[in-house]
Amino acid sequence: MAGLARSCRLAHFWRQSPIDIFLGQAFIKTACRGAHTVAVPSSTRNALELIRSQPSQYVVANLVGRKYVLTPRDILTVPRLRDVKVGDTLALDEILELGSREYTLRGNPVIPPSHVKVEATVVEHTKGKMEFIFKKKRRKGYQKTKQHKQTYTRLRIGSIDIPVKNVTS
Repeated sequence: MAGLARSCRLAHFWRQSPIDIFLGQAFIKTACRGAHTVAVPSSTRNALELIRSQPSQYVVANLVGRKYVLTPRDILTVPRLRDVKVGDTLALDEILELGSREYTLRGNPVIPPSHVKVEATVVEHTKGKMEFIFKKKRRKGYQKTKQHKQTYTRLRIGSIDIPVKNVTS
C-alpha cells in the first residue's frame, strides 16, 4: 500500500496518470481513486455505532489542564489530586475525541457525557525523583541547595463505555 500511495503522489506531482508511471498496470489507476475515499457516517449515532463495533477504542481526555490519549487499563500519572483518596473512582467528563483504529469522533469542543463514559480509579499517591535546585551568586560566597520531590497521583483507566441509544420512531 505504501508503494501505491507513493505512485499516486508521483502521478499527481508529474501530472501524469499512474498508468504512465507503471507502464500498463491499469488496476493502479482505480486503486488510487479508492485509496483516498473514506466512508463518512451520516450522523453522530451512526459514528458511535461504528466506533462501538471496533475491537479497541481510545479517548483524548482533558485532565488537570492537560490532554492525554487514553485506552482501557492504562496507568496515568498526573500531578497530585488533593481531594481524592486511594480507591476513589473519577468520571472523566472532558472527552475531546473518541476513536478506534478506523473511525474518529471529535467533540465541539467536548463530546457530551451522554455519548461516552470513561472512569478512572485512583491507584496511589506517589512522589517523583529527588530534584536538586542549586543557587549561586558568583564572587559573593553565596551557595544554596534546595531539594524536593514532586507529588503525583496514579490513575487506572477503566473501560470506555459508549451507551446504546434506543430511538423510537
